[in-house]
Amino acid sequence: MFLKLETLQPTYSYKIRGATNAVLELAGSRGSGVPAIVTASAGNHGRAMAHAAAAAGMRLTVYVPENAPKTKIDAIRELGAELRACADYDEAERRAKEHGARGAAVYISPYAHPDVIAGAGTVALEIMEDLDDIEAIVVPIGGGGLISGTAIAANGRTEVAGVEVEASTPFTTSLRAGRITGIDVGRTLADGLSGNLDPDTPTFDIVRAHVKRIAVVSERDLRAAIQGVAEHERLIIEGAAAAAVAAVATRKLDVRGRQTAIVLSGANIGFRELAETMNYALGPFGS
Repeated sequence: MFLKLETLQPTYSYKIRGATNAVLELAGSRGSGVPAIVTASAGNHGRAMAHAAAAAGMRLTVYVPENAPKTKIDAIRELGAELRACADYDEAERRAKEHGARGAAVYISPYAHPDVIAGAGTVALEIMEDLDDIEAIVVPIGGGGLISGTAIAANGRTEVAGVEVEASTPFTTSLRAGRITGIDVGRTLADGLSGNLDPDTPTFDIVRAHVKRIAVVSERDLRAAIQGVAEHERLIIEGAAAAAVAAVATRKLDVRGRQTAIVLSGANIGFRELAETMNYALGPFGS
């Protein structure tokens, strides 16, 4: 097993890749006439976009669910972005798209924008550069930007498998139905994986074509994975990153006997949530 440490990025998640790529492409295409940017985020994408926008001198508005983790919200605000709170992620995405449609700002989706997907795919390129014989890459799935970019970059050289959480299974549900289908979203420690899919996202078709296995893990699995990674690897991970670890540790995604890379997608967990998770009574890691 190999761990891809996106937890060590400047904004502590892989989202910096897609956000930076999208902002650079936008700046290059518009020259000095770059307008403001708007996006929706559960936290990590907003933080990454705020980092990239500040570096490029662009104004950014981020629509966020009101229950987004405080550590993520504070980081977005500190980087100079304007925050607009919404009831949940689905409303945040809808309002951000409407904002962009009015023409005063360019909307950049956290997962459905081609430049965001391309940036995320560099995770897989780096894994395959370092590990010639890698046989599987395990990726958490929210809106599908990371797994889409990973699958495109892998280009059949290695299996790319995904992991959702029980509280939010838009891909599992939609793939079963054969079309993008709305779901009821529950509360989850993996806030970065929570929400419905944009009806216009290209990620559904990409995943349907290139990803053969998607596992689903429980909240208990997430807690055990966060505890286990802290104990055995001395690393802090957030709930979304824990999903990929949990699927392998519980064998809900069986990769035994194969060279496997697990993408630790982020480390932006609040200290209170981390403390509560570390004190949660669980059995041995991976049991």
